Amino acid sequence: MHGPTSHNYFSQRLRLHYVDWGNEDAPPLLLIHGGRDHCRNWDWVAERLRDRYHVIAPDLRGHGGSEIGEGPALMPKHASDIAHVLDAAGVGKAAFVGCSIGGYILFEFWRRFRARFTALALCDTRPQSDTAEARANRLKTADTVLEHGTEPFIETMIPKLMGRTTVSARPDLVAGARVMMRKMSAEDISLVLRGMAERPDSVADLKTINVPTLIVIGEEDVLSTVADGELMRQNIAGSQLKVIPKAGHYAPWEQREAVGTALRQFLDDVVLR
Repeated sequence: MHGPTSHNYFSQRLRLHYVDWGNEDAPPLLLIHGGRDHCRNWDWVAERLRDRYHVIAPDLRGHGGSEIGEGPALMPKHASDIAHVLDAAGVGKAAFVGCSIGGYILFEFWRRFRARFTALALCDTRPQSDTAEARANRLKTADTVLEHGTEPFIETMIPKLMGRTTVSARPDLVAGARVMMRKMSAEDISLVLRGMAERPDSVADLKTINVPTLIVIGEEDVLSTVADGELMRQNIAGSQLKVIPKAGHYAPWEQREAVGTALRQFLDDVVLR
């Protein structure tokens, strides 16, 4: 497997990192990872797509090789970062795939830059904002991780992020997820959580999405459930819902072949038709 080319882009003195699998004459495809991992989570999926698409994957601020910046990592900041990465890569319009927080960011990106979309895939995400209770818990966790460090947070998140099948049968994937999460500092995690707690509700925006859309949900996802996927399918005209067996919130990491195949079939149909 040939790895991608690594790039650093500086926006207002903030370092943003992204990787690029080349094939610049092909249709652009941007892969946005989930919370607490980084762009190389997409390596296996990208290898399934790179022959037909110009695949680009950024590290979100506070993740991987991208700096966190000042203050909470709010959705408008993330959306602006994605626009800057596209500009740095010389890409105008693209197909977008967003997992978990990547989906939250794409809802914001849609509100601000919808003319840049050719297609959309939403993976293990949900359009609703946090309830008052969930927001309070997220903010409490943001404080706790600063006080007690990242390891207790990581261990608490593993059974939420990984499906029960993965936790019981694939210790290698669980260990790999821990490695990804350990790249984030306590400050990174805290500011990302605070930004997630402040995200707006995007349910009303679903009916405005008018590009081909695929929704992918891990069957065992307890954070973005199949019911959340069905809500999006019902409100995004013409969208498709694909449920991935034996996968949780990290479906592209847990069931790489199934997610890669679903994305390939969808993109080939709507982008290359």
